[in-house]
Amino acid sequence: MSASEIALHRYGTDQLSTIRPTLVGVYAEVYENEIDEDPFFSVDRFEGRLTGHSARPSWEAVVAYDGGEAAGYAYAAPLPENTGWWAHMLQSLPAVDTAEDGTRTIALFEIMVRAPWRGTGLAQRIHEELLAGRTEERVTLLVEPGHPKVRDLYQSWGYQHIGDQQPFPDAPIYATMLRTLR
Repeated sequence: MSASEIALHRYGTDQLSTIRPTLVGVYAEVYENEIDEDPFFSVDRFEGRLTGHSARPSWEAVVAYDGGEAAGYAYAAPLPENTGWWAHMLQSLPAVDTAEDGTRTIALFEIMVRAPWRGTGLAQRIHEELLAGRTEERVTLLVEPGHPKVRDLYQSWGYQHIGDQQPFPDAPIYATMLRTLR
């Protein structure tokens, strides 16, 4: 399947109720194995994270459709002034690097592509569409260190590994990555 034939649609918080079933359904498919192995990856826990993430100002999602079928998506929101994002770093970063004002850094919370569309460049198309037109100066994301190919992919997109964090007590330890946008 070709990523060039895919239509990308942008959604805001006001449209979450329309796309929520799609986001949850794709998540359940992509994380099928993890859901059975680890409660952190359960659909209920994902739905809770989605609710929290989408409650943030300027939350946006980009969903890729092949015909009427969702092929993948990403969603993100700016980090607020008193964010806990950087508090979970296993090694503290300098305060100048973690100061947020609600407009400095956008956090990419989820990006996933269903199996039939992997390897087509669709993940990068979704990613770049989500960031297009954003005014933040940088973007951050988390990736499981056990997925070195994914981490390498993000590095090829301009991200740098800046440390590790554990955002929830029962969460995996994630590599924290950062990319300058402006």
